[in-house]
Amino acid sequence: MSIIEFNPLWKEKLLNRFLTYVKIYSTSDAESEATPSTPRQWDIANHIAEELKTIGLENVSIDEHGYIMGYVPSNVENDKRPTIGFISHYDTSPDFSGENVKPQIWENYDGGDLVLNETTGFTLSSSKFESLKQYIGQTLITTDGNTLLGADDKAGCAEIVTAAEYLIAHPEIKHGRIAVGFTPDEEIGRGAHKFDVAKFGAEWAYTMDGSEVGELEYENFNAAGAVVKIHGLSVHPGYAYGKMVNAGLLAAEFIQMLPANETPATTKGFDGFYHLMDITADISEAKLQYIIRDHDEEKYEARKKFMEEKVAEFNQKHGEGTAEVEIKEQYRNMKQQFEGKMHIIDLAAKAMKEANIEPKIKAIRGGTDGAQLSYMGLPCPNIFAGGMNFHGPYEYVALESMEKAVEVILNIVKA
Repeated sequence: MSIIEFNPLWKEKLLNRFLTYVKIYSTSDAESEATPSTPRQWDIANHIAEELKTIGLENVSIDEHGYIMGYVPSNVENDKRPTIGFISHYDTSPDFSGENVKPQIWENYDGGDLVLNETTGFTLSSSKFESLKQYIGQTLITTDGNTLLGADDKAGCAEIVTAAEYLIAHPEIKHGRIAVGFTPDEEIGRGAHKFDVAKFGAEWAYTMDGSEVGELEYENFNAAGAVVKIHGLSVHPGYAYGKMVNAGLLAAEFIQMLPANETPATTKGFDGFYHLMDITADISEAKLQYIIRDHDEEKYEARKKFMEEKVAEFNQKHGEGTAEVEIKEQYRNMKQQFEGKMHIIDLAAKAMKEANIEPKIKAIRGGTDGAQLSYMGLPCPNIFAGGMNFHGPYEYVALESMEKAVEVILNIVKA
């Protein structure tokens, strides 16, 4: 049976911790080469590190790149159990504003529409987002319609810290050594790049970075980022005949060269895609930022090659050097890293069932730090954190989902 009694005191701790985290501006920036990619991420990193020390974790550290680690010591004599870890990221997505987040709390949700902003009329609609119906009677935390919420992955951060605090406050729960880690820049594909696996010292770990209750994932996309630059020629429009080359118009042409039915909005399941993330363009220069995704490794390699071929084809038409592309690896499908290690998945599934949760084992249409960490020698499947509708103003999370995530962490620990 489950061992956690989540009384009102612990519910309040979890809620207040989450609300504190989401109010701290910590959006990452793919254009920056620094780690963390934005100075603002230090605000939440330092806050979490100090919180871990106050709670009583041992050997709490924050390195020069913003990676935080700490440990709940074993309370078992002559402990032979492996050290296991829990990891989440504290940056938020640059896809939508994460500045000046104003979370709202909706107790005993009735299943209807939520008007998040009376001034603008911005509404979280239960007819548009049917998943809301499963949260009737629960406590929802939403945005005010002007920002994302940051449940991805500040819900995971709050759950891990609360679970650690609970373990220290309840020594009767016997457990081995537990490592906790928090990373920057996951949202731009670099969350694990400078993670010190040896220092972390865990035999395996779990990222708390999934969505709805029950998610348990050990397959994900192979992922790359692609930047296409297009060079134009700017002259006065009154004298442009035969001379001007408009990079913005060329960018629009290039976009049409990629398959219209292979985007995030037209694919599902194990289908891959090309996703245009951002466009900046004027007459002289245009830059198109894409992400390339596929679960299948051969198809993934073919997608990267296809992008390069389209750039070459474009240059054949418009002149050599008109366009160029740079493709950078982000992470790989971690499935093969769990061959012979399925006990890690089985343990998490058992912990969910003890919390009266039916595990939903599926492939991630995305990626987590765990994908990279698994290739770095730290097997690291992904567990739900509870948030829904990530990366935009419709994002929300149920307090009860976060409570269940804490419960799963504790059930894993005691096992």
